[in-house]
Amino acid sequence: MKIDGTGKPLGPAPSSAARSSSSSSSTSATSAASAPGAQIDISGTSSRLRELEATISNVPVVDSARVDEIKQAIADGRFKVNADRVADSLIESVRQMLNARPAT
Repeated sequence: MKIDGTGKPLGPAPSSAARSSSSSSSTSATSAASAPGAQIDISGTSSRLRELEATISNVPVVDSARVDEIKQAIADGRFKVNADRVADSLIESVRQMLNARPAT
């Protein structure tokens, strides 16, 4: 059978007997799929995911109090940058990126 993109079958149309047989087998397939052994209950998992989404949505991405504290320290001239710590963190982040890259 060739597909022409119109959605209409190119072969001969099924007879009414073939159609009724096809619909009854479709019904039995639906019945088998809805049999208790074939069903999967995901309502518990779904509920838990909704709870987690609600919890995460209430967690701020940025600690505003800490940002305000650092802003004030900069404004007062009390903020000190530890260059060694910054350099070590940069080197470590590059190491992690290099290790995470897939091998070529």
